Amino acid sequence: MLQAFLVDDEPLARDELKYLLLRTKQVEIVGEASSMDEAMAQIPSIAPDLVFLDIQLAEDSGLHLAEQLHRLDQPPAVIFATAYDEYALEAFELHAVDYILKPFDEARLQNTLEKISRIRALGDRETLPERETKAVVEQTGKLAVMAEERIILVDISSIVYIGSTEGKTLIKTTETEYKISDPLVLLEKKLPSGSFVRVHRSFLVNINAISEIEPWFHSTYNLLMKDGSKVPVSRTYVKELKQVLGF
Repeated sequence: MLQAFLVDDEPLARDELKYLLLRTKQVEIVGEASSMDEAMAQIPSIAPDLVFLDIQLAEDSGLHLAEQLHRLDQPPAVIFATAYDEYALEAFELHAVDYILKPFDEARLQNTLEKISRIRALGDRETLPERETKAVVEQTGKLAVMAEERIILVDISSIVYIGSTEGKTLIKTTETEYKISDPLVLLEKKLPSGSFVRVHRSFLVNINAISEIEPWFHSTYNLLMKDGSKVPVSRTYVKELKQVLGF
């Protein structure tokens, strides 16, 4: 049986969700909280399988709580349960398994539990969320990133390149740049493979932002980007780049 923890500052909403979950006979409720602090005081020691999390908490955001939960040694599967539909992109960027809307629908909730069962059967909680995140990014054309305690929606068409530097990941756009903590390999999984290509162990480029390919030493190249920046291409990735660009 799945063990679930509920986080919502509205007692009636928690009661409704608890009632529907118990009706499935697949879930045991092991804890409840009305705030981020209260949740973080209990969840690490309880180690539930699932956390049903509201977005709008009285003094904080459920998005911030989800980020903290993902950093735990045993992160639970997070399901956002909210009245607001506009945060779905940010939710899946934070590895949410599902996003359900109030008022809760029993059939929709059952679908969520079935999805979780499939993920647990695969033995990898992040496999399905990553696939869904990529689909959302491709559909919206936006990449949600956490930078300076804010969630920023970056237009993927504006990205020139993404690189790793000094332990951080740098997203360089045509207008600005963002330094974030997410590793390059994670962003690579989220971006459309038809538009972005790995050219170096530390660089991922938008092929639509390449203006010139400059031959360099020992069968390597430099990419001159439309914003004037230069990105190295290592020998490891030359073949893949040639296949993508046809040169």
